[in-house]
This record gives sequence, structure tokens and C-alpha cells, in this order.
Amino acid sequence: MGQEESATGDESKGTVLLAGAANLGIAVAKILAGLFTGSSAMLAEGAHSVADTMNQAFLLTSLSRSRKPADDTHPFGYGQERYFWALLAAVGIFVLGAGFSFYQGVHALIAPEPATDVLVAYVVLAVSFALEGSSWLKAIVQLRREAQAERTGMLNHVIHNPDPTAKTVAFEDTAALVGILLAAVGVTLDEITGSGRWDGVASLLIGVLLIVVAYSLGKQSMGLLIGQSLPEEERDGIRSLINESVGVDRVVELYTLRLGPQEVLVAARVDVDDAASGGDIEQFADEVDGRVRESFPQVRHVFLDPTPSSSGARQPH
Repeated sequence: MGQEESATGDESKGTVLLAGAANLGIAVAKILAGLFTGSSAMLAEGAHSVADTMNQAFLLTSLSRSRKPADDTHPFGYGQERYFWALLAAVGIFVLGAGFSFYQGVHALIAPEPATDVLVAYVVLAVSFALEGSSWLKAIVQLRREAQAERTGMLNHVIHNPDPTAKTVAFEDTAALVGILLAAVGVTLDEITGSGRWDGVASLLIGVLLIVVAYSLGKQSMGLLIGQSLPEEERDGIRSLINESVGVDRVVELYTLRLGPQEVLVAARVDVDDAASGGDIEQFADEVDGRVRESFPQVRHVFLDPTPSSSGARQPH
């Protein structure tokens, strides 16, 4: 693991630890406030924070296990564990957070009971917003720093960044901040109207919000787990670099596969100079390996297969 990757991992660990500590305290406060005031939206937000706390534990586990060195059982390392645990985090948001929110919302609509002592709810929500905001800000700062290092825009980095850690924290905290506002609106409308149903509506909206977040995070993790290639621009860059190498006539096929946030495998079938000897081909392969790794530091494995261009290979990937 390089120094840059190690520094990124340490920063991600700090981001997750801050988010986990904030969510644990917030979860306890929201649940106690929900039981004290009878607010369904507060209880739904409490379940949301419990789910987020569990997810931070999943993310910490992913950071630890993904750093395990390669062995005979996993010759390419354990980098993809990041995606497995991130997927579990998304499932946790969906099952625990969204499920309990919908339960509380439906219950409040069927048997509405206006919340009492709403001042307690407002205080807890205000403190929760401040704590979630600090966690959200740290995740955003990390994502912005990573985007600047890659010389890309913040939005593009969030969409294409293969490391789910800081992105998951940012998504969760964004949903938490919106959820707190929804809970505050629900409690306020209940207090104004005295109906008790607005609290249930807020709980249902929180549930919908969590489903959207869970689906977005789960879809990204799934795509990386089942095997995702590099973006087309990077694939074209690798293909051009190999094509320009001495002794290579052209790339017949190119495959790239993410093995982790900063680990990529490259496999290519190449048509080499017909006059090249076995020793020449070995030298070509070594030079290509060095050039690809130098230009694309995230590439850890390069496999070349000398293949005649008339072999009927499929179109390059």
C-alpha cells in the first residue's frame, strides 16, 4: 500500500469514527426524546441514527479487512471487501432505518396522538443537527480534497469515486440532516394543528428518503462487487499507451477490473511484431508493464497475451 493510499485510508477512518460517535449519541437522544414526547417522527429518526451507527461499524470493518495482504486464497487481495461491507450498510439503512420509519408513520396515521413537550424534541433535533453537520462537513472536506487531488470536479468525483467510505458517510449525513428537518416540520405542524397525523407523514417521508439513499449506495456497491471496469477515458488511455509500445502492433482486446478503490487489474491480448523472438516478447511485456504502472498508479497487475490479430477475438473492452 502506497503512502497516498495509506493517508486516504487514515482520513477515511477518522471520518467514519467521527460519524459513528455522533450517530451513537444522537440515536440515544432521539429515542429518549421520542419516548418522552410520543413523537413518531422522533422515533423514526432514532431508528435512522441507530442504522447509521451500525453502518459506521460496517465501514470500519471494511477499512480493516480490505487492507489484508494477498494470500493463496485471495491472490489479488481483499480490496473488494470495501464494497461488500458498504452493501451491508445500504441494506441496514433500508431494513432498519426505512422499515421502522414506515412502521411508525403508518401507526401514527392510524392512531394519531399529538406529541407532548415539544420543546424537548426541538432541543434534541437542534443538537442532532449540529452534530450531524460536523460529521457531514468532515466527509465533504475529504471528498473535496480527493477531487482536487484527482483534478476533477466534486460531483464527478462523488459519482465515479470507487471508494465508498467517505461517500457513504456523506450520503448518510445528508439524509440525516434532511430527516431532522422533516421531523421538526412534522412536530411543528402537529403542535399547530393538534392532529397528530403530520408526525406520521414526516415519518413516512423519512422512510422514503432512506430508501432513496439505500438504493443509491446499494446500486454503486453492487456494480463494483460484480466486477466493474475503469471509465472509458482511462481504458482508452491504457489502450493507446500499449499500442504505442515498441514491439506491439495493436491491442486486440483490453480488459480492466477494479480489485479495490486503488487497485486495478489490466489484461490485454496484443498483436506483437511477427519477427519478435520469445526473449523480445518478454522484454516488450516488461516494458508495457512498467509504462502502464507509471502512467496509471492504481494499476497493480498487468497481464499480456500475445495473440494474432486474425484470431477472431471480440471487440476491445
